[in-house]
Amino acid sequence: MMSDSADRRIKDRYPAQCLKVQLQERGFFGRGKNSTAVTCLDLNRYGMAVLCPRPVEVGARLYMDFDGKYIRESRVAAQVISCQPFQTGFRVSIQFSYCFEKKGYSRAVDNALSRIEGLYSRYAS
Repeated sequence: MMSDSADRRIKDRYPAQCLKVQLQERGFFGRGKNSTAVTCLDLNRYGMAVLCPRPVEVGARLYMDFDGKYIRESRVAAQVISCQPFQTGFRVSIQFSYCFEKKGYSRAVDNALSRIEGLYSRYAS
């Protein structure tokens, strides 16, 4: 049986454990709070799942920073869809803001996330 989060997915996600990711909750006026290193479980251009050492509130607005081979993208806006206990921390499901906020759409972010997805889809093949 598939979970609700799997049913909502527009596209398959690809494993990306070697991608370095920093999660930062957005505060008032777009200021970021403390940054937390998380482990990327899987991703696609619309969202991702991470293993986080602490819980993150559903609906929290985030900035995501990505760093990997051929990849460097900062301050990608996102929102927490779900947070559940998982292994040694919490599995946080995240949706990137550009794909659900019309005013927040950015072709540059869309292209960057498409490139990241493309790299990891090739690894998965």
